[in-house]
Amino acid sequence: MKDFNTIIASEKPVLVDFFAEWCGPCKMMKPILEELKGMIKDDAQIIKIDVDKHQELAVQYGIQSVPTLMIFKKGEMLWRQSGVMRAPMLKELIDNYK
Repeated sequence: MKDFNTIIASEKPVLVDFFAEWCGPCKMMKPILEELKGMIKDDAQIIKIDVDKHQELAVQYGIQSVPTLMIFKKGEMLWRQSGVMRAPMLKELIDNYK
């Protein structure tokens, strides 16, 4: 994976979705994130991190349930929440950090 720290150091907000392939609610997030991408265009980046493939990041960020969503900007975590969220709410959050 491209250097995670480089990605989250972006000047634009980065929404990180920590997920697992076996997780039902994580599967529900896929179309929501696709909808969100259409709403935010280039205002922010969305990346997905598979906690089973990137266990070191899951441990580093204390991921205990999936999906866990985080917003980073300039390397700093600005927001975090676990569970499924709707695209308009995520867009509103991202807009707050632009």
